[in-house]
Formats: sequence, structure tokens, C-alpha cells
Amino acid sequence: MAINYHYLMNLPPLVVHQRYTARDTILYALGVGAGLAAANDPHYLQLVYEKDLAALPTMATVLAYPGFWAKDPKYGITWRKLLHRDQSIEIHGAIPVEGEVRGEMTIDEIYDRGAEKGALLCFSRRIYNSVNGDLIATVRQVNVLRADGGFGGPGDRTTPPNRPPERAADSIVRLATSRDQALVYRLSGDLNPLHADPEVAIAAGFERPILHGLASFGVVGLAFAGGPGGADSGSLQRIEARFSAPVYPGETFEVSIWHLAPGRCAFQARVVERNTLVIRDGRVDYLP
Repeated sequence: MAINYHYLMNLPPLVVHQRYTARDTILYALGVGAGLAAANDPHYLQLVYEKDLAALPTMATVLAYPGFWAKDPKYGITWRKLLHRDQSIEIHGAIPVEGEVRGEMTIDEIYDRGAEKGALLCFSRRIYNSVNGDLIATVRQVNVLRADGGFGGPGDRTTPPNRPPERAADSIVRLATSRDQALVYRLSGDLNPLHADPEVAIAAGFERPILHGLASFGVVGLAFAGGPGGADSGSLQRIEARFSAPVYPGETFEVSIWHLAPGRCAFQARVVERNTLVIRDGRVDYLP
């Protein structure tokens, strides 16, 4: 079915308020594998231990999170045919380890790729510090609406992907996940049963529950948590990537990194066990 383009484009911002604690910050970090990383590298301990605790920049994806809003029938989206394709975060200021935030989500554009190819839903969430009003981060996402094209909207004008150089990577980082990774990550707000219930996962075509896409995004973010040059986590300004295949909890990420210029890297990630590219066209900007 075709979606109602003008209705969706004229929706008011979806506002979410959240109060979170240092415990929530640690729980998010554990959900993306920081505890496993800390066992091999003490640098990561600052993400999971209250002494000198620091928030991962990718935690912005779960702050003032509106939930699976596209499932609401009033939006007219065929949510069962929805795929999460692109994700990006722009960091405007240090993410507090605890506090109160306000998220304002808006639909930026919907590109029509035709009745057979579906549509691209582009939306963003701006996260503000509720106390002083400062903008903390902007979270952007692109979903493929596989069953909702052909509504007569604008053609695809999304930004071309960030292709890595055709040479060997400058560095490779391996990051492990545990078999219960999705069960831990879902406690940060994404309760989709696809990531917990074997029956739901099998019905969706998977052999068992898969890891959340944003959990995979967070795992890869660990490779840059200290900055490619070894700076603190506050150096990261932007991270973006495209999802290309599902990940099963317990698999190992191999993150390949190319240094492009001072303050900029390209990256992609494979799962070692299946030699499958799961995140591609990645880019990171940081303070050199």
C-alpha cells in the first residue's frame, strides 16, 4: 500500500522526556560489549565502572528513545516490511553520565523508489539537556519501507555511501559479543521480541534471535571509544554507517579502519565466524 506522504511530512515533533542514571549508562555499555572489552583492555573500564565513569557517544541512540513508533497504525506504515538501513550520530557536547534529556523526533523526508522498490524514510531526533537546554546530539536514521513505495513523492536523493579506500586497512580491531548480548541490550529500551524470543526469530526467517542493529552499531563504536589516536571518548564528533547483514549474539566483530585525514576515518565490520560483512560504508569524525 502507498503511504500518506503529506500526512507524515506534516506531523509535529514526537517529544520524549527521560531521566537516566549512572546505572543506565553502565547498563548500555554492558549491552554493547564494553564489559568483555574491559577484560582485555583496562581503558574500557571507564565505561562500566562508576569510578571516573564516561558515557559512550553511541549511547545517544537510546536517549529519549521513542520506541518502535512506526508500528502505530495511524502512520500507515507496513512495519513488518521495514528494514533499518543507515544510522548516524552527531555529537554536539559531552553526553552526561546521568541527567534529564528531551528528545524531539521529526520526519525529514520520504523518498519514493517506486511500488516495487518501496520507500526510504529519513528521520532525526535532537536530544537536549533538559536542565540547561543545550543540544547534546543529533541522531539520524534511514529505514527502508519495502512495501510502501509508489505514492508519488520525491525520488531518492540520499547521500551516497562512504566507500573505504581500495587498499589494506590501517588497523583492525576485534570485539567480542556474548550469547546473552541481546538480552542485556534490550534493557536499554528496545524490547522487540525478535531479539529475545526464538519463536519470533524463526518466524522472521532467522535461526535464533539476532542482535539489535543499534547494539551492533554500539559494539563497532567501541573501536573508536578512545579515538583512533588514543584520545578520550569525548573526542568523537560523528559516526555513521550502513547495516548490511544481521548479527547473532556471541559472534565476533572485526572492525577494519582506514585513516583518511587528521580527524577522519572510514570503517567496516565483519563477523569473524561467518566472514560476513555486517556494517559497511562507515565514517568517523573526531578531534585529532
